[in-house]
Amino acid sequence: MKAVQFIGVNQPLKMREIPIPEIGARDVLVRVKAAGVCHSDAHYRAGISPVHPVPLTLGHEVAGVVERIGVEVGNLNPGGRVCLHYNLSCGDCYRCATGNDQFCEKVSMIGHYTDGGYAEYIAVPARNAIPLPDEIPFEQGATLMCASATAFHALKKSRLKGGETVAIFGAGGLGQSAVQLARAFGAVEVFAVDIHDEKLNLAAQYDAIPINAGNVDAVGEIKRLTNGKGVDVAVEMIGLPKTMKQALQTAGVMGRVVIVGLSNQSLEVQTYTELLGREVEIIGSNDHLLQELPILVDLARRGILDTSRIVSKTIPLDADEINAALDDLEKFGGGVRTVIVPASDSASA
Repeated sequence: MKAVQFIGVNQPLKMREIPIPEIGARDVLVRVKAAGVCHSDAHYRAGISPVHPVPLTLGHEVAGVVERIGVEVGNLNPGGRVCLHYNLSCGDCYRCATGNDQFCEKVSMIGHYTDGGYAEYIAVPARNAIPLPDEIPFEQGATLMCASATAFHALKKSRLKGGETVAIFGAGGLGQSAVQLARAFGAVEVFAVDIHDEKLNLAAQYDAIPINAGNVDAVGEIKRLTNGKGVDVAVEMIGLPKTMKQALQTAGVMGRVVIVGLSNQSLEVQTYTELLGREVEIIGSNDHLLQELPILVDLARRGILDTSRIVSKTIPLDADEINAALDDLEKFGGGVRTVIVPASDSASA
């Protein structure tokens, strides 16, 4: 089969011919119908987060059709539509038993530590294949598995409750989902901060108050719009020290700041004025949980989470086009989400 693989840090991804993966008794083989191009993939290519083994097929936002099932799989059938939870966990250790499978002792992330979805086929344990309702196109189902799921988990970590205010820093794939989910959680005001009008206009359509940080001081504007109070929850989804700092500075008394964006740079905190004096909390949010995904998929099926405008571009399984999409992400370019759709398939079939 064809697969677009990571072959080394700061090197372009390369199209290669590799064997179709074998499956075990509890596994499924999935024919990939859509694979999202995530900002994390750009970080992997750049070496910010190491990839191993090498070469490795990237792609952790995956949706497709079950092609084959293992002999012990009883909950899925060939032809079933699925989207894939990207953390492969053992299901038996303490972390898995307590519902924190992202910290499984043997966890392995597809597209990071084991072959992912920039390919024609992928094999995963059956428990990682979440049924995808007919109402959700494959390309949208793929983005649910990272962009939306990560936003959902971050907001749960924030302990957001009805009547509170939220600032979302970064209006890309994660941010657009976060805006909508914050409303679903009961937020009365949601501010979306970015420097791209295209993304901010979309966030505004989802009932966010757009703030272009390229034109105004984002912290000052949020403080002005909240009568100096700041927000109850700030979620940083970009991974830059500047935006992390801004998120911290927008938090009001007893505010919670959730850091989601991946970075290898430090965040500097003024301990009293930014943290202790207002009893602000800084919360790290890592991935998401298997148990959260059926809920998230149902929110999308019901239209509470609208993913119809999240995918801004589709491309074929082509190394040059994927590398170009990653280049654009490294520059924090416009557009919300690029999704790979095999040329022979219809993404919404």
